[in-house]
Amino acid sequence: MSTRIVILGAGFGGLELSTMLSEELGDTVEVTLIDKNDSFVFGFSKLDVMFGRVPADAVRLAYADIAKPGVRVLRETITAIDPDTRRVSTDAGVHEADVLVIALGADYDMDATPGLAEGGNEFYSVAGAERLAGIVPTFSQGHAVIGVCGAPFKCPPAPSECALLLHEELTARGVRDACRISFVIPLPTPVPPSPETSAALESEFAERDINLISGRRVSAIDPGRSVAILDDGVELGFDLFLGVPRHRAPDVVIASGITEDGYVPVDFATLRTRFPGVYAVGDVATAGVPKAGTFAEGAARVVAQTLIASARGGEPPGPHLGRGTCYIEFGGGRVGSVDIDFLSGPSRTGVFHAPSAALVAEKERFGSSRRERWFGL
Repeated sequence: MSTRIVILGAGFGGLELSTMLSEELGDTVEVTLIDKNDSFVFGFSKLDVMFGRVPADAVRLAYADIAKPGVRVLRETITAIDPDTRRVSTDAGVHEADVLVIALGADYDMDATPGLAEGGNEFYSVAGAERLAGIVPTFSQGHAVIGVCGAPFKCPPAPSECALLLHEELTARGVRDACRISFVIPLPTPVPPSPETSAALESEFAERDINLISGRRVSAIDPGRSVAILDDGVELGFDLFLGVPRHRAPDVVIASGITEDGYVPVDFATLRTRFPGVYAVGDVATAGVPKAGTFAEGAARVVAQTLIASARGGEPPGPHLGRGTCYIEFGGGRVGSVDIDFLSGPSRTGVFHAPSAALVAEKERFGSSRRERWFGL
């Protein structure tokens, strides 16, 4: 009987895992990939949507286009997870697994920040970015506040990119002098593992008169007064608020009893949970790495190599090293990057690469190679 591998979530982790299993094991295993959505969107595409570079439909990659040996893709909503029995219930039925991989990402907890849903705009979801594509062009004077409501959060450089791209947008419309931009982030610097990257971003902020408020988070929004309240009690009045909501594992994952402090704890080296035959990868897990697609993909490779080795009776892979590259838009068509290494050495490191034409092309290849590999496009 074929091994039944059920993967919950078709983001970076789920897509890479199912692709590797198909490439190496084909239809000798039964891989079921479940997601409630009908399409995938790269995280960096949300800023493209928000700033009117492309419509939302242009960045959606349909799961229906996935055709891989041994893999079936189901659009179903997961309603319950039993990690003890590796049994998953959905709105369409029940799935029994020999191996269960939870890759459901992190959800946005709007209620954790009072007033955010009523008085702010979040730009981390496709729907939020699409909504803001109609709002940002109408902002022509006053104070714009980009506020992060809690850590950890997905793609740590993204709010910095938002601040720089907003400056670019306002400058292009000739209204920048009538506007102020403040950026609130709970981290001590924009990219803590890389002092060079943080220094480069801080220099860009200073040059563009963007007010960086680090080590603080937005704890509440007062819609009636259009005020963002920080965790130290400071109030920032705003005319436009662009928010990053607090994150947590999806409700169905928390209800399963597998989480601690809002996420699924795993062995950093293997991505195994405390439940036999159950793994967790990506933003849903506490895995010792940032919450970003490139790290979910790297974790998925380790799990895939483990399962492939098991199927073939081979040696298990080396440990998860927690390495990944994040691309950073600096505005003006400039793209830099930072190579992050969280687990392979005695300390976390981040190597900065200044914006260049080569990195613009590299970021494009990053997206196009995965479109081809995962979706055949």
